[in-house]
Amino acid sequence: MLDRIRAIADRLSPRLIEIRRHLHSHPELSGQEYQTAAYVAGVLSSCGLKAQELIGKTGVMAELPGTGERADFLALRTDMDALPILEKTPVDFASQKPGVMHACGHDIHTTVGLGVAMVLTELGVSLPGPLRFIFQPAEETAQGARWMVGDDVMAGVSAIFGVHVYPSVMGGDIGIRYGALTAAADDLEINIVGESGHGARPHEAIDAIWIAAQVITTLQQAISRTHNPLRPVVLTIGQIQGGRAPNVIADHVRLTGTVRSLHPDTRRELPGWIDDIVAGVCQPFRAKYEVSYRPGVPSVMNDPALTQLVEQCARGVCGDDHVQIISEPSLGAEDFSVYLEHAPGTMFRLGIGTPNTPNHPLHHPKFEANETAIAIGVTTLAYAIVRYWEAFPTPMPKLDPTVLGSEAA
Repeated sequence: MLDRIRAIADRLSPRLIEIRRHLHSHPELSGQEYQTAAYVAGVLSSCGLKAQELIGKTGVMAELPGTGERADFLALRTDMDALPILEKTPVDFASQKPGVMHACGHDIHTTVGLGVAMVLTELGVSLPGPLRFIFQPAEETAQGARWMVGDDVMAGVSAIFGVHVYPSVMGGDIGIRYGALTAAADDLEINIVGESGHGARPHEAIDAIWIAAQVITTLQQAISRTHNPLRPVVLTIGQIQGGRAPNVIADHVRLTGTVRSLHPDTRRELPGWIDDIVAGVCQPFRAKYEVSYRPGVPSVMNDPALTQLVEQCARGVCGDDHVQIISEPSLGAEDFSVYLEHAPGTMFRLGIGTPNTPNHPLHHPKFEANETAIAIGVTTLAYAIVRYWEAFPTPMPKLDPTVLGSEAA
């Protein structure tokens, strides 16, 4: 079966590269993927699949029916949106939209998803159960997965696969991670209210800027002394707004940032911990404060059994020497985790690096991808999908993410 899948993927490779380059040249920002969705729907229709557009606002969904007794779905999710970045690559298929670029590889993800659909429909095998293709918008804003779930794309799904490119993994290689793959990422806003005054008489005022500086410093110092260092927390203040004039003491400062963590227990403790730190800094200096902690996306916790299946398939596709077991999670965020609140799943790293060449990181204006990775991703996922029903003859039970997180991160 693998040989047949590989042969079809290799034969389709020029067409897949053509699809990827079209998508790369015509990027669309989160929530604006109308042309991308129409293009995806057209490719799916050419495979004989009925594509549903306007799912999750600008997403697309299609299903490949099963012929067996299983009614539960296996799902494959890929994302479609680009970033507000001005492309600075020399490729002749660079973005035609100034200031918008596929700098995170979602053009490759979409192509891989379409490639899997093309391979499986041409393969003509009878899958024991139905397969659902999910083409998601707005991953970069961490909204799209919830939009898709809100439109019931996870209804009846027992398991889900995902893929993300990685420039530090060479093209032709695949990275496998057991347990926590990415961090939970939450939004933080802190407002500090002091009392304005003349710069020459600071004792008559309550300096919100000075207090904000103490809040930032204390939060960063306290992390290393009040949290388990084996359960990392990264708190970033990315914006500071405050003050009216150089000689006027500011009465209000607004701080905004993100908080990233891996362990569910730690994440639950963070809002109260931050509030206590801010209160401890503000109250002695008579400043008022308000902390707004908004949960974002949880950590991607790869299911061990599904991850093992993908690893086995990757070794068959690439060979043992080209499969890496990733030892550490990333503190980046990925809203694939939202689907894992509804069914177990796994996401792997698809290598797109080129040896002896600067491989710029994700979200970089010079980000490029080794296109040989496309056929590797398509073959691995198609093979894993075909083998899924053999490996899991009954629907998978939903795992408790708090238990998995505490053990695997």
